[in-house]
Amino acid sequence: MKIQNIDLGKYPVLLAPMEDVTDPAFRLMCKNFGADMVYTEFVSAEAIIRSIRSTLNKMVLHDEERPVGIQIYGRDTASMVEAAKIVEEAKPDVIDINFGCPVKKVAGKGAGAGMLRNVPLMLEITREVVKAVHVPVTVKTRLGWDSDNLIITQLAEQLQDCGIQALTIHGRTRSQMYTGQADWSLIGEVKRNPRIHIPIIGNGDITSPEETKRAFEEYGVDAVMIGRATFGRPWIFKEIRDYLDDKEADPEMTFNWMLDVLEEQLRINVERIDEYRGILHVRRHLAATPLFKGLPNFRQTRINMLRAEHVDELFDIMESTRPLIRAAEV
Repeated sequence: MKIQNIDLGKYPVLLAPMEDVTDPAFRLMCKNFGADMVYTEFVSAEAIIRSIRSTLNKMVLHDEERPVGIQIYGRDTASMVEAAKIVEEAKPDVIDINFGCPVKKVAGKGAGAGMLRNVPLMLEITREVVKAVHVPVTVKTRLGWDSDNLIITQLAEQLQDCGIQALTIHGRTRSQMYTGQADWSLIGEVKRNPRIHIPIIGNGDITSPEETKRAFEEYGVDAVMIGRATFGRPWIFKEIRDYLDDKEADPEMTFNWMLDVLEEQLRINVERIDEYRGILHVRRHLAATPLFKGLPNFRQTRINMLRAEHVDELFDIMESTRPLIRAAEV
């Protein structure tokens, strides 16, 4: 699969852009485990224009993580065009436009998935951003605003006509947020449309190698994008790649190996930012990781882990889980 001249190979698996998740350390870790493309946290066009330092920091890229995309969102054409030009200076491989974020602070203001209620403006923004920059422009969106407005089949053609180079579709409406199940049937319908010639990337509820393979085989998508299933599990990309390549499960990927990965993630974040914020970045992953599920008498350990404020304390708590898993394996 190619996004313009970016060759992602066969059956590419991508890391989704996620706020407070896809920081540089996590992107590089996922890349090293086999993610074929990664994205930054999504960034606000207005904050880019105003040169908000925390926003500009999210746009710092490293050659080791390429190909990498920067995702932007906004609610008017002028600011989106200006922001896209600034983003281009950061030298991303693609600029992705977020027309899919369902959270109230974004969609409620007309940006993100809020654009699904104003398609003419969505298309105008897309056309103008494509014209304003030289890097490939892609879009991520949803099936529609709600179940009465499932517009993605027509919208995909319209967005393609605006000049985008790939389209990612999350299989839910904005009204669903992240509830219920992702509906991949409409994603497959878009892919089967003979007028569609750009890559179609499917997204939503992919949590295992088996589900990834099914997405490719049953719905014919060009790539699969994975979001929440990566929390506390960056090695999912290795699991998926090995499965798609018909390789045996790696015997080295034991509990201890996975715990080492999470400890390395903590170490990198603390070194890259500072102790307090580095720990905050990792808490989401520690809360969501499947690594500790099923451990006996783990509740209090989990509480302590998520309350730890100092890196040495957190490392000690994480290390204390090793004998727990050994006891569970006996």
